[in-house]
Amino acid sequence: MNVFDLSKMIPVPYEQREKNVFYQTKEFKTRIIELPPGGQMPTCEMLSHVIFYVLDGEVRVTVNSEAAVLKEKQCLITEPATISMITEKGVRLMGIQVAKT
Repeated sequence: MNVFDLSKMIPVPYEQREKNVFYQTKEFKTRIIELPPGGQMPTCEMLSHVIFYVLDGEVRVTVNSEAAVLKEKQCLITEPATISMITEKGVRLMGIQVAKT
C-alpha cells in the first residue's frame, strides 16, 4: 500500500514532466500537473487511457476537438486521444495514464 499527500508535492514545469511521476507500473503511471495562470499543455497524442482529476483551479481540456472546462473536484476520463489543455487562472491536477490493453 502507498499513501501520497498530493497537497505537498511540488511539481516541476511541463518540459520536465517525467519528474512529476510519483507512481508507475507497466499498467499505469500517475503524476501531478501544475499549470500557472495562462499556462498550457501542448497538444499530445495519448496512446493510453487518461484520467485527469482537478485538485485546485480550472482548466479547459480539448479531447479530439471536443472541449470541456474542468473545475476543482471534477474528473475527466478518456480513451486514447489527442489532448491539450489551457488555463486562465492556473490549475493543479492529477493525471493518470492507463495502458491500453
